[in-house]
Amino acid sequence: MNPTPEITVLSSADSAVNFSLVADGGPFVWLLLVFGFIGFLVIVERSIYLHRGQINADAFVEGICTNLRNGRFNEALTVCEDSPGPIPRVVKAILLHAKEGEARMRISAEEAALLEIPALERRAGTIRALAKIAPLVGLAGTVFAILRAFLVMRASGHYANADVFSGDIASALAATGVGICLAIVFHLGYHFVCGRIRSITSDIERAAVGMISFICYGKDQAEEEDGK
Repeated sequence: MNPTPEITVLSSADSAVNFSLVADGGPFVWLLLVFGFIGFLVIVERSIYLHRGQINADAFVEGICTNLRNGRFNEALTVCEDSPGPIPRVVKAILLHAKEGEARMRISAEEAALLEIPALERRAGTIRALAKIAPLVGLAGTVFAILRAFLVMRASGHYANADVFSGDIASALAATGVGICLAIVFHLGYHFVCGRIRSITSDIERAAVGMISFICYGKDQAEEEDGK
């Protein structure tokens, strides 16, 4: 009878590979983690700021129009002053020049919007820059790690083995992987922030047009759409 072949089973503890991303990644991974922390703070701060600045433009304009219909001009100004976000400030600028004609109200609305839009777009460029820089930093870490591996191989001569330069290869892969992952997160965060900015900018334009239309022609934007 043929002897039964022996099967060697490796335990999970024996086959597991100890891999610490930060330890094997080297200084470039530490730098990427700093970029990641900064980018995370910027994305969260911008998201909170834009969330607080976005209100229901149609409902707000309708409330202001109701105050004007009832002759409560000062109350309409007070509502604009007490409401957060750029839309109330643009509407307030229109109301302050309501007696100077349509052209002057449009100019005041444009001037107020020009002051608000830069505040909305603040730090969005930082997120985009981090999205571009992160993979480049990861690539730099990869290049230096591979260069270090080749120097070790050359110093070891003909007796070099995988154990000699495996740590440098792990460092190279870690730097590239972290850089790519951060770039993906930053790109998604940038597009999310830009989407909120476009939404608020559109609300500003719609609120300004509706407010000027009501003051000049005695009807709000909702009534114009119903008439169409």
